[in-house]
Amino acid sequence: MEEINTSALLLLKQSSPVQAGTQSEISLTRDERIASLETENAMLYLKLAQLRSNLQYSREEVSGFQSQYESETKFRQNVIDSALRFKQELESIKRKMASLQRVAVDLPIQFQNDIKHANTVVQRHRHMFVSQTSNLTTMQDQLSNLQEALNDITDRHAKEKKRRQELHNLLMELRGNIRVHCRVRPLMDFDRGGEDSRMLGGSGTKSEVVVHYMDDENVCVRTTKHNKVFEYERVYSPAEAQDSVFDEVSPMLTSLLDGYNICIMAYGQTGSGKTHTMLGSHKNEDYHLRMEPHKDEGVIPRAARELFRLISEKPDGKISVEVSVVEIYNNDIQDLLSGDPHAKHDVITGPDGSLSIPTLTSKKVKKIQDVMSFVQYGLRMRREASTMVHEHSSRSHLIVTLTVNSQAPSFLTKPSAPSPIPENVPECFKQMLPTPPGGRDRRGRSVSLMSTPSFEPPAPAPLNHAIIKTKLQLVDLAGSECVGMSGVTGAALREASHINKSLSALADVLGALAENRPHVPYRNSRLTHFLQDSIGGNAKLLVLLCVAPAQRYITETTQCLGFGQRARQVQRGPTKRRLPSSAEKVGGPDRPGSGGKVSFR
Repeated sequence: MEEINTSALLLLKQSSPVQAGTQSEISLTRDERIASLETENAMLYLKLAQLRSNLQYSREEVSGFQSQYESETKFRQNVIDSALRFKQELESIKRKMASLQRVAVDLPIQFQNDIKHANTVVQRHRHMFVSQTSNLTTMQDQLSNLQEALNDITDRHAKEKKRRQELHNLLMELRGNIRVHCRVRPLMDFDRGGEDSRMLGGSGTKSEVVVHYMDDENVCVRTTKHNKVFEYERVYSPAEAQDSVFDEVSPMLTSLLDGYNICIMAYGQTGSGKTHTMLGSHKNEDYHLRMEPHKDEGVIPRAARELFRLISEKPDGKISVEVSVVEIYNNDIQDLLSGDPHAKHDVITGPDGSLSIPTLTSKKVKKIQDVMSFVQYGLRMRREASTMVHEHSSRSHLIVTLTVNSQAPSFLTKPSAPSPIPENVPECFKQMLPTPPGGRDRRGRSVSLMSTPSFEPPAPAPLNHAIIKTKLQLVDLAGSECVGMSGVTGAALREASHINKSLSALADVLGALAENRPHVPYRNSRLTHFLQDSIGGNAKLLVLLCVAPAQRYITETTQCLGFGQRARQVQRGPTKRRLPSSAEKVGGPDRPGSGGKVSFR
């Protein structure tokens, strides 16, 4: 290749003189050629770019065709797979169809056999149904007879139970026994004593339920050693409402208008529900004062309502009612209706042996709203405190007394002294004045009823109507408490000491009465001295024991139930009926419904 280039250079050198003349022409032709070639080159570049673009488009189109081909290939494969699957299913269906055809051939025969069997079963059951229907009719008749017998036995049992209760109450009344009822309150949140609320009532906790309602007359206390069963005239379960308690209390109010003093006393440890039983729920500070009774009303508002209902059935103007509200706080009697809460009050023994406090304020009332207004006024003055056991712990004994003044029958009314005979009446006319039957005339002669002159007697002397006073005492005792459990200090500790001492004095009085001791220590406490008439036999007394069901109160609960047992053993003799001051009872002891001689004095 180098040799060829060398030869070409030699030829050019040899021909250079000849070409010198045409050099310029060649130069022009070369420029034109270059320009032509550049133009052609540019066109080729353009064409190359176009071809590249076409190539890229073709490649993309080929790629799309390839993807479409692959997709169609997959679709075809799926179709083939589906066709194979459908073919298999079709073959399976064909086999099933063949099996069904074979079954269908045998079905009429099987159906006929089943019909024959069903007819046989139906016939057999028809005979059984006819037989059982007759038996069912007989059983229904027997059931109806048994139901009637059961209803008859239930009615007889209810009547016998009521009769037994009436006889028992009569026996208790004749003996003068104190009636004792027991109310077990439901488990409350504060019974857990600081334990987790989720453990309330759990086994082994402080709030474990150990006091169980058994029936209307028995309550059981479960201890670690053994179970103790206490019997009372009536036991209320935790589910029983306020009206159930008052239904057992209300018959005593009839005796109030018959001339007997009544005392209803709530006893129990602090937080056991005494104030709720006697007054109502603490959720309403007005204690549900309203025209219509409320389900949470306690014994005091219900008793007042019932008393005025009974009075409304009596002649107008014959009966009047007075109310007094007293608390015994730190062994001092305090009048909650007086303007001077620090005034001293002493119990005075009257000539007839009855006790009274003449310095107490008594307000006349004509309806329940008047009574509860004064009770609420007194409650605002009553001492309460919050302890570790109960948020609203009463620190005093509350005694609400309703005094009923009834007009005595006319034959017990003592007439006024007769008017003296004027001195200016002549002696002959004095002898004509009427002489009482069986008496003597002015000359000293005996005058019989038949010999009495028949002329018009003078107008009778005016009468001083005799009054019978009876009392309904409703007592909400402060609760006994364990100082270590309640956590009280200072003034509250002193209050707790006086409360426990007064309740101990009450237990001592009941113990002395139960054992018929010659001396009963009424004066050991202002509480027992104030209630001496009611406890000693001058009133029909009902004690409402209120107990909490939790384990943490087991000691106080057992003591409370034991107090009720001792109270039941007291035999005070028949309750004395109240008479006006102008009459006195002579002869044997007075009994409800018994006649008795009365003498004027």
